[in-house]
Amino acid sequence: MVPGAADALAARVIASLGFEAVYVTGAGVTNALLGLPDLGFISLPELAQQTAAIRDAVDLPIIVDADTGFGNPLNVRHAVRVLERAGANAIQIEDQVFPKRCGHFSGKQVIPAAEMIAKIKAAVDARHDGDFLIVARTDARATDGFDAAIDRAGKWIEAGADVTFVEAPETLDEVRRIPSLLRAPQIINLVPGGKTPLVGAAELVSMGYAVVLYANAALQGAIIGMQAALSELKACGVLDESSGKIASFAERQKLVQKPLFDELERKYSTE
Repeated sequence: MVPGAADALAARVIASLGFEAVYVTGAGVTNALLGLPDLGFISLPELAQQTAAIRDAVDLPIIVDADTGFGNPLNVRHAVRVLERAGANAIQIEDQVFPKRCGHFSGKQVIPAAEMIAKIKAAVDARHDGDFLIVARTDARATDGFDAAIDRAGKWIEAGADVTFVEAPETLDEVRRIPSLLRAPQIINLVPGGKTPLVGAAELVSMGYAVVLYANAALQGAIIGMQAALSELKACGVLDESSGKIASFAERQKLVQKPLFDELERKYSTE
């Protein structure tokens, strides 16, 4: 189970709750940083900055959603190097045309398979650490059907992808069949309100999935929390910890490691 983080604070919450990895969500970063929909607006420098901040905040493995790789195979090569230096442990690239769309939006288009194969080969060649994973996603389920998506994912594996990701299967039968049809570890992305049926983690494990993404659960939860807290403030003219609408001041300082910096300040004090 890998929740997505749009920023370092969300990553700290994920780590504090005992999750084993964090997903730097392209949609979440675009929504939170720019206030825009997931339509290809985020840039590589912006994504790298968020990745570096998250790496500094947590010790968990980080999977970074790099969308289409920001261009052709040469751009993918550059993206892998930049994001690996920023602290990523895995990079995810997909076969949509640029500008891409959220995997659960309508109107997606995919590039020719040969172009994506070239991107995957460039990504594999670009990594420095042999343990750095290349995750290759296909969005062809929406454009060409389930069988075409499986065929593409198989080609991604042959090209050197370590993990594949068939985005937005639309039936429980499709969800069940994906791991049995592909010989690499599989990711599934569960989007409440999206196109894929929601299935419990234990059942997905029994189907053979390696990673279950909830890419924007934290962000959607934060939106509800902000709306609730600020609605209370607007209605009542005051907002206190006792309202149950906000985290305590102490909890916020704990998440951002204020006690650690108090200790460091004492250690390096010249007084």
